[in-house]
Amino acid sequence: MHPQRARLHNELHARPSIYFEEPAHIHHYAFLDGDGIATDILDRIAEAVGRTLDSEAAQEILNYGDQTLKWERHTEFFTLTLLVPKSGQGEPWPSPPPLLAEITAAHSRKLINASLVLVEAEADWGGDPRAYGFRDPAGSSVGDGDATVWSDFRLTADGVNRLILVNRGLNAFRLGRTTRRLLEIETYRMMASLALPMAKKMSLELRDHELELGKLSERNTEDTEASSRPLLAAISELSARLERSGARSRQRFSATEAYARIVFNRIEELREERLGDRPRLGTFILRRFRPTVHYCAAIDQRQESLAESVARLNDLLRTRAQVEIEEQNSEILQSLNERTNSQLKLKIQKAVEGLSIIVISYYLFSLFKLGLQSLNALGVVIAPGVAAAILGPLGLGIIGFLAWRIQRVKNH
Repeated sequence: MHPQRARLHNELHARPSIYFEEPAHIHHYAFLDGDGIATDILDRIAEAVGRTLDSEAAQEILNYGDQTLKWERHTEFFTLTLLVPKSGQGEPWPSPPPLLAEITAAHSRKLINASLVLVEAEADWGGDPRAYGFRDPAGSSVGDGDATVWSDFRLTADGVNRLILVNRGLNAFRLGRTTRRLLEIETYRMMASLALPMAKKMSLELRDHELELGKLSERNTEDTEASSRPLLAAISELSARLERSGARSRQRFSATEAYARIVFNRIEELREERLGDRPRLGTFILRRFRPTVHYCAAIDQRQESLAESVARLNDLLRTRAQVEIEEQNSEILQSLNERTNSQLKLKIQKAVEGLSIIVISYYLFSLFKLGLQSLNALGVVIAPGVAAAILGPLGLGIIGFLAWRIQRVKNH
């Protein structure tokens, strides 16, 4: 059996909902996971419930007195969900229990979502969401009409978003699933919106990068620089900055896209129907949430397009530089060929000069020989030693004179 067989199969049962039927308050808190926050929260929970928790697990449901506590570990965040049974006609929006209040106070800087869902029975429902403190609420009939959900999506002074779920005919399973969908919509919506501040900041940076790219393109078109190295260095620096910015934001934008898909799916799973003239919850959320997702996606696409434009300009300039280098190499090769030809001609010329001197010397000594033979025929006898003493220096002088004249004519 594969070592991961059981673990992969049990993913079918991962992250179950808290199932309940009676009216209740559901406190839901999501913390960005980092700096050991999840470990600290689990230690506080373990101390409160008096048992050891499995820190390697992805989630766990615990009984905490008459309350039900569930913790979940996600990729980037950690959630706590506490179900508190509603007692009679008490406070509709109570403060969080001491355990949640302690954890929230300790990690308030990492609290990304805080929601409070009031699950009310239809018999106890007053019929008017404004009686619960809502202003201009949005509402929907969900679960094929077996429940209604209301919220004005306004934060309290403590930063809590409040929702009312009126149960008309949902059993414990469907009620837990519906509540979970509502909480996931809020949590994943906030996680997806984390990219918005980065996208706004990057929009200003990209505008500067686009202006810089325009100037570099103009410099490349004008081609007034003697060397392409300064322009190539500037383009490479811009490309490096864009790559660094992309590496920093790519994960955040990808997470936004993934979280947005979950939000859209959860809204579809609610199977909403309109309640009177009130806007549906899904319509209210999507009308304001979609622009955020589209804006982040547009910034991501804008960054990729700009990086591709810089890469194309870089390739174009490198191609031009390569052509210039090839032209320089061609000129160098031509110069080498001309130098080789000149050297070859010089060597041939020297060889011809040497041969000319040899030929002239040969004819000169032949004339001397004929002259001596003529004198001998006339009866003038000249000793060979005397002839060599006279004709030797004379021949050498004539040959030297000829060489001097050849060199002088060549220099001229």
